[in-house]
Amino acid sequence: MFDIGVNLTNSQFAHDRALVIERAQAFAVSGMIITGTNLHESEQALALAQEYPDYCWSTAGVHPHDASSWSTAVAERISQLAQQPAVVALGECGLDFNRNFSTPDEQEHAFSAQLALAAERELPVFLHCRDAHERFIALLSPWLDKLPGAVLHCFTGTEQELDECLRLGLSIGITGWVCDERRGIALRHLLKQIPIDRLLLETDAPYLLPRDLSPKPASRRNEPCFLPHIVQQVAAWRDEDASMLGQKVDENARRIFRLP
Repeated sequence: MFDIGVNLTNSQFAHDRALVIERAQAFAVSGMIITGTNLHESEQALALAQEYPDYCWSTAGVHPHDASSWSTAVAERISQLAQQPAVVALGECGLDFNRNFSTPDEQEHAFSAQLALAAERELPVFLHCRDAHERFIALLSPWLDKLPGAVLHCFTGTEQELDECLRLGLSIGITGWVCDERRGIALRHLLKQIPIDRLLLETDAPYLLPRDLSPKPASRRNEPCFLPHIVQQVAAWRDEDASMLGQKVDENARRIFRLP
């Protein structure tokens, strides 16, 4: 099983990153992609990926929260990072109109620029969308035939939004959000609608610790070693064998991100 989204540059991992990776390996996580969310973290993510060749890879991009930082200099540096073999996707990029830490105009500008850069570098995109579906689709759609792949990470949207994303050819990332009995129930009911070859799983660690872990960990920090729990739960809700699903999501990740 493969974890497509780990925020390993986060300060919560500052003192034990090596142990976090060791635990992931011990729990049969076959690889992970370290998410870049701004220029600095994209550089850190690449450095970490290079420390663990053939197990860790990274993305390079600017999250909508940080879209106000987008500039010509940032674009040039992200483009340089995107040429490194360990960088397997452009992103995390997209729109987040829930918090608007950057203005909608800044987000749209940075998103469109990163889509163009991904097409230029022939890289898949690692996407974020929250409370912005209509505009997100409008900006993304013209680029889809120019991109080798597109993954909507941490999907939490509606059935209609899922249908539209699938119709456009996006792959769908599911996190431990679906394990939350307060807000993940609607998403559980949509799991069977995702074709198995378009499904990817992720922890989004250190965020979104699955609430139904038993026993509950002492810390609220999520880790890649909890990915097997997400695989087990998603398989149960899809009426599938967990071992088969774990193998399939690994194959999907390696195909989409063109990994060995």
